[in-house]
Amino acid sequence: MTQMLPPTVCLDGSAVRRIREEKKLTQLYVAKVVGVTTDTISRWENNRYPSIKRENALRLAESLEVPVEEILQGGTGACSIPESTLPPRRLILRVAPLFLVLFAVAAVIFFVQQQQSPADSLKAERVLPSYAAPGSIIPVQVRLEAGAEMKGFILREHFPPGWKLIEASPPPSSLDNVEGTARWIVKPGEERRLIAYLVQVDSDAALGQEGTFNGEAIANPNGRNSPSPVTGATQLRIARFQWADLNGDNVIDDSEMLQASDTVDRMKDIHLNWRQLEEIWDSGGYRWDERREKFIPSRDPHPSP
Repeated sequence: MTQMLPPTVCLDGSAVRRIREEKKLTQLYVAKVVGVTTDTISRWENNRYPSIKRENALRLAESLEVPVEEILQGGTGACSIPESTLPPRRLILRVAPLFLVLFAVAAVIFFVQQQQSPADSLKAERVLPSYAAPGSIIPVQVRLEAGAEMKGFILREHFPPGWKLIEASPPPSSLDNVEGTARWIVKPGEERRLIAYLVQVDSDAALGQEGTFNGEAIANPNGRNSPSPVTGATQLRIARFQWADLNGDNVIDDSEMLQASDTVDRMKDIHLNWRQLEEIWDSGGYRWDERREKFIPSRDPHPSP
């Protein structure tokens, strides 16, 4: 069957979801095995991406531990559109000229936009943990997507006053830990997909409050400055939960451990305390040691206040 599959096949999204849920597999686990994002898995299961590459279908079947035929439409992966869904021929002939006009107008608008704002734009998205404990160290990621001909750019990040940036990859070009501002200069031709840093939370940060991050990326395409805000997460809650504990239940479960592993892999040039995460994971839970101001493994996942 594998040798007969076309380069592109059509998934049976409902079958993918059913098999995954029957086997009690998370979307995160399947995504890690296939090598895609959890959002892609969700889109596959909801038939928003019904047509996928043969190689992805094979890896998806492998992650679900089933023959590839079980997740393909009709067992063959051949894509078909029911005739009842096709518009009448007369309607097609009447709509076609209008479509051509609209296409021509769209092409002109796109050309003008390209002249005014070239394709070498810059997108920056911040990823934050859900929680930050007073005095603890948390990871921050800014994922970058830049055009092929980007003429360099500057990333500026602002973190809460009183918090301190203690390590970054690459090191910031300038840093003001008093005001909570760091800047990175990425030179033309330097490929950079991620800027990652560790921040130590102010030990006097009030529990229940929000820590706010914001920033902007200043690109310089073809000699013109083009600032844009950093998107993604902007706030996290001050609470005595370990950064990898996404739902704040004093337990780092398998799903959260996989996500933490992905964070550690992305931030491989920074010294995140992976050993502490493994100890908490193995013990079944953790608690906050008030005297030492640190998290310690605990077999009681819900300690008394």
